Amino acid sequence: MGPGGAEVTESLGLDLFAALERERATGKAGEVVSVPVFGAGRGAASVDGEVDVTLVLLVGLGDGSVAAHRRAGAALARAARGIDRLASTVTLTSDDAALRAFVEGAVLATYALGGFRTKPVDDARAPLGTLALAGDGARDEVVATAVTIALASWTARDLAQTPSNVKDPEWLAGRARQLGAEHRLDVRVRDEKALADEGFGGILAVGMGSVRPPRLIAMRYEPPKADRRTPHVVLVGKGITYDTGGLSLKPREGMVPMKTDMTGGAVVMGVLAAVRELGVEVRVTGLVAAAENMPGAAAQRPSDVITQYDGTTVEVLNTDAEGRLVLADAIAYAVAELEPTVVVDVATLTGAATTALGRGIGALYSADDALAGALRDAGEAAGERLWRMPLVDDYRYALDSAIADIAHIETTKVGGGSITAALFLQRFVRDVPWAHLDIAGPARAESDKNELVKGGTGFGVRALLYWLEAGAPVT
Repeated sequence: MGPGGAEVTESLGLDLFAALERERATGKAGEVVSVPVFGAGRGAASVDGEVDVTLVLLVGLGDGSVAAHRRAGAALARAARGIDRLASTVTLTSDDAALRAFVEGAVLATYALGGFRTKPVDDARAPLGTLALAGDGARDEVVATAVTIALASWTARDLAQTPSNVKDPEWLAGRARQLGAEHRLDVRVRDEKALADEGFGGILAVGMGSVRPPRLIAMRYEPPKADRRTPHVVLVGKGITYDTGGLSLKPREGMVPMKTDMTGGAVVMGVLAAVRELGVEVRVTGLVAAAENMPGAAAQRPSDVITQYDGTTVEVLNTDAEGRLVLADAIAYAVAELEPTVVVDVATLTGAATTALGRGIGALYSADDALAGALRDAGEAAGERLWRMPLVDDYRYALDSAIADIAHIETTKVGGGSITAALFLQRFVRDVPWAHLDIAGPARAESDKNELVKGGTGFGVRALLYWLEAGAPVT
């Protein structure tokens, strides 16, 4: 029994070991045993004459690892639905990393959908109100950091979950402005006229079929005492606020989750909303290439040739492979104009990545070993696993075009659709250290599991914030 077990047993007169034996508890991470408490005619027992206790929850910590603490925190939050206030001793003797993971898990699992309901959620299913952690307050900063990171994921989840009849590129730009005002960020939004004047041909082409025009959102964070020598991280997010596939129309089933096709952009916005509170010491710019991919009368056609921001001509052979076109513009702009130390793009880009890695792991591409290692380690620490995938030189010829500089999808079948998409993006990076996160699989959860809630997950927020906290190491 962990900290507090003996005190609870003595104060409330409970046989907790009998309860564990009755439930055949194993102590695995996230296992919860519920023990109701009944006092003399009151339905509760009193501790020190001050606190009425109605329920004791015993939480398994498995091997006691950081990951086990994250899972335990999430399980506790779920088991405590409908409870207004819960005191926990689980982390009383845990180290800082484990405490942080526990709090992150609890806050993330507390996230609730239903912002468009006309009636409140049943009280018995309402999220836990307050979680009080036993301790002397010496580690309040650790807890605050965990809450900030978890709430940044909430921000990304909220954006991804908003229905697309509400959410369009201009709405997304408005939310960026609000976040900028709340977190002291500089925000600039390019509308369709500015995009045309400056040559953002990819973003414009993808948005041509919609009556709701595209936007390029830029959010900039400057740490105190920053100067031009301070490393500059540029994060680029795919912000397709709805994706029908354009004229290369998706089947109905494929369209249903497409309100979350802007999760990469949501991740970037969630990260920017947290960097000041976390005291990140590098400069960070977030670019969100936002468009709605619709099959309108003016939509781009398969076989069109467009010109990206850097002048590269691209033969468009499938309008449902639109994400790489908007990302290419934003990456090319970042490289040409922002003097980045490193560029990381995040996108729900390919079904092929999901086929390769499933729903739990994001695909990581980079030609820079140190950058890839740092992002992988940050993801592991944050509970968002990334798997490094190969940038296969032998596949580059598959993007050859007979009429343009490059095709945006394979003209010769080699397979590895996630790889060829990454190779297309790599063309626009030049010699800047770069990583591409294809989060098509883990960006959406089919059910509640561990710290995830069904729907958009905000995958990538935690990994990127852990990486930024560490100074965004590149070499």
